[in-house]
Amino acid sequence: MDTKLKLAIVTGGASGLGLAATKKLIENNIRTIIIGRNETNLAEVSDALGVLCNYIVFDLGNLKGIPQLVAEINDEYGQIDVLVNNAGINLKKPFTEVTDEEFQEIIQTNLTSVFALSREVVKVMLQTGAGSIINISSMAAQYGIPYVIAYTAAKTGIEGMTRAMAVELSPKGIRVNCVAPGFIATNMSAKALDNDPERKQKVLSRTPMGKLGDPEDVAEAIYYLASDAAKFVTGVILPVDGGNSIGF
Repeated sequence: MDTKLKLAIVTGGASGLGLAATKKLIENNIRTIIIGRNETNLAEVSDALGVLCNYIVFDLGNLKGIPQLVAEINDEYGQIDVLVNNAGINLKKPFTEVTDEEFQEIIQTNLTSVFALSREVVKVMLQTGAGSIINISSMAAQYGIPYVIAYTAAKTGIEGMTRAMAVELSPKGIRVNCVAPGFIATNMSAKALDNDPERKQKVLSRTPMGKLGDPEDVAEAIYYLASDAAKFVTGVILPVDGGNSIGF
């Protein structure tokens, strides 16, 4: 193994925004480990992207298994330079119909697992005094969106956690930033918008650029924040949204 290569971890790296980010990192000669639950998808992506892409089948809802997961990565590769906390799930449901169990499931996958994985990865990064963590937020944390109360709570927590992590960890050489994608053309957004024309029109009407973004747009922002080009950037929430968050 070429120890000069940087090592990145991308959760949910086999589809959507995570896949676009993985491709971008590998294009820039960064060895990337993708983590997810679907081994078939992970294996297909790993094979397609070549020797710089490895995968690990792991359910991030298994909080107790995260320390061992990170320890095994560190033992094998001896470093972790970049962490992209991309994995997430959504639930579209009226507020009064969301059960406690459903709310907790979204919070655990989208927020608590990000905390736990970041905590363990930071322990590795502190050994070298360097690293970059990129969290993924959402327009749901920028303004109110109906029917996604648990997702909104989780993503708002992600943004607050990003700032708190940045203040505590940046003096130790670890930068922490967040990308807040707008409405991007992915399978996840298709499920939310294609069967709801009124919602889709509302999205487009308040997006000054008048269109959905591409996954590659978000990948470019993730790579920038991971790279040395952003060496003096920490604690930012970067919207990649065609102006949606400031649209009228």
